[in-house]
Amino acid sequence: MADMNSFGGMDEESAEIRRLNAEVEADTDNFENWEKLVAACEAQDGGLNRNSSPHALATLRDAYDRFLAKFPLLFGYWKKYADLEFNISGPESAEIVYERGCASITNSVDLWTNYCSFKMQTTHVPHLVREIFDRGAESVGLDFLSHPFWDKYIEYEELQEAHDRVFAILLRVIHIPMHQYARYFERFRQMCHTRPLEELVAPEVLSRFRAEVEAESYGVPKTELEVERDIRAKADAFYYEVFTRTQSETTKRWTYEAEIKRPYFHVTELENHQLINWRKYLDFEEEDGDYARIVALYERCLVTCAFYDEFWFRYARWMSAQPGKAEEVRNIYLRATTLFVPISRPGIRLQFAYFEEMSGRADIARDIHAAVLNELPESVETITSWANLERRQKGLDAAIEVYKAQIDSPRIDIFIKAALVTDWAFLLWKTKGSVDEARTVFAKNVQYYSDSRTFWQKWLEFELEQPTSAEQEKQHAVRIKQVFDDLRTKSRLSAAVKKELAEVYMTYLQQRGGKDAMKLFIQVDREMFGPQSVSVVSKSGVGKDSLALGELDEATRLKAEGRFFSYYQLQRDPDPNAVGPVPFQ
Repeated sequence: MADMNSFGGMDEESAEIRRLNAEVEADTDNFENWEKLVAACEAQDGGLNRNSSPHALATLRDAYDRFLAKFPLLFGYWKKYADLEFNISGPESAEIVYERGCASITNSVDLWTNYCSFKMQTTHVPHLVREIFDRGAESVGLDFLSHPFWDKYIEYEELQEAHDRVFAILLRVIHIPMHQYARYFERFRQMCHTRPLEELVAPEVLSRFRAEVEAESYGVPKTELEVERDIRAKADAFYYEVFTRTQSETTKRWTYEAEIKRPYFHVTELENHQLINWRKYLDFEEEDGDYARIVALYERCLVTCAFYDEFWFRYARWMSAQPGKAEEVRNIYLRATTLFVPISRPGIRLQFAYFEEMSGRADIARDIHAAVLNELPESVETITSWANLERRQKGLDAAIEVYKAQIDSPRIDIFIKAALVTDWAFLLWKTKGSVDEARTVFAKNVQYYSDSRTFWQKWLEFELEQPTSAEQEKQHAVRIKQVFDDLRTKSRLSAAVKKELAEVYMTYLQQRGGKDAMKLFIQVDREMFGPQSVSVVSKSGVGKDSLALGELDEATRLKAEGRFFSYYQLQRDPDPNAVGPVPFQ
C-alpha cells in the first residue's frame, strides 16, 4: 500500500478513508473492503472533478491503482477509472488508463469496445482510431460474444462513409463462429450486390470464377454484364458455403457457451459444474486444433477462472506442446504467479521453477523458491523442491545445506522441522545409498522431535523398507522393535496416533515375523488395544496435553502437505469427472 502521508498527511484525510485503508491493509484479499474504499474516495468533496483538491485526487488515484493492481481483471472499474480521469484531467489521462486496462485484461470485449468508443469521440484522426480498432480486433475478435465490438467498428466506418472498409470487416466476421453470426452474414450478402467484383473475392478466386463462366458458355459469347452476373452468382454460392461452415462451428460451441453463467471475473468461487464445462469446452477446442481459437478460449477461461491454478497448469502444459512457444509458456507462468494464483498454493510457482531450470536458468528457479519461502516459510513442499534443485545442479551436499538452513531457521515450527529432518534422512538413504548415515540422522534427532508423528512414522517406514537376508532378518527385527518401543514409551503422541503406528508394526509381524512373532503380536495387541485395565496406552499418562500435541502435529502435517489455504481455497488438478463439490486435497 502506498504511504498515504505522501498525499497531504493523515490530518487531511477523512476518518472514514483512514478506517477503510486500515481494513484493506489488514486483509488485502477482502474484496468488499476494497470496494468500500474506492467508493469513499470517489465520494470525496461530494464527487470529484477537475476542481477538486490535489489531495483528494491523489487519494482517489492511489486507491484505484492499488485496487486494480490487486484485481486487474475488473473491466468495469477500469472503465470507471478512465471516466473519472477524463472528467478530472482530460482525454490523455483517460487514454493512459484505457491502455493500462487493455494490457491487464487483453480479451475484454466490453473494455475494448468502450476504449474504441472513447477514441471515436475524442480523436478526429481516422488512422489513430483505426489503430485501436485493429488492436481490439486482434485481442477480442474471436470471442463468441464479440458482436458489441464488431458493431462499434462497423459503426465507425459507416460514419466515415468508408463502405469498402465496412465490407472488409464483414468479410472477416462471417468466418467467425459467434453468437450473432447470421445477422452479419445477411448484411454482408446485401453489400455483395453493390460492391465491385474486385472487392468481392480474392484475385485468384475471381480469375477462377471468370474462367468457369467462360467455360460454361460453350463458345457462345456473353456480354460483360452477363459475365458479372454469373460471377456474382458463383460468389454468392461460395459465401453461402462459408455461412454453412460458420453456422456449423457456431452450433458446436453453442452447448458450451450456454453453460457459461459467469463470463467475467469475480473473487467468489465458481460452481463445480461451471468448472466442468470449461474443461469440456477446452477439450473440444483443442481437439478442433485451431491454434488462434484455442488461445482465445484459454484467455477467456482464465478471466473467469483466474484463481484456479488447474487452468494455468493446463494452459502452460498445452502451450509447451506447441513448437517454439517457450516464451509464451514463460508468460503464462509469470501471469499466474505474479497476479492471480494465491501464494498459499505454491504448486504453480514450483512448476514455473522447474520450467526455468529446464530452460537452463537455475538461478531464476532458486529465486522462485526463495520468493515462495519468504511468504510461506513452513512450506515443506517448497523446501524439499529447493533441496532437490540443488542436488540436481550442485550435488548432495548442497541439498543437505538447504535442509540444514531451514531446520535452523527460527521462522519454522518444530513439527515442520521434524518433517524436514526425515526428508534429509531419506535423501541420504535414497540418493546417496547410505543407510547408516540416514539412521544416524534419525537417532541423533529423536531427542528433539520425539513428539512428531511424522518423525516416528518416517523412521518406522525407513527401517521397515530395509532389504534383508536370512542372516540379517533377526537384526532387522530388533531395530524395528526398538523404534516401535521408543515411540510407544518415549513420545507424547496421542493414543490414537500410537495405535495407528502400532497397526503398522503388527502388520510387519504378521507378514515378515519369525516363529515367535505372534507372541509379540498378541502382546502389542493387548497393550495397545485392550481394555483400560490391561492397556499400556491407557496407563501411560497420555491426557489432554498429549492429545493436543498429537492434534497439533496433525494440523502441522496438513500444513506441510499444503492443505492450509487463504481466502481463495482452490483445488489443484481436480478430478475432471467429478460431478459434485471437489474436496480440497
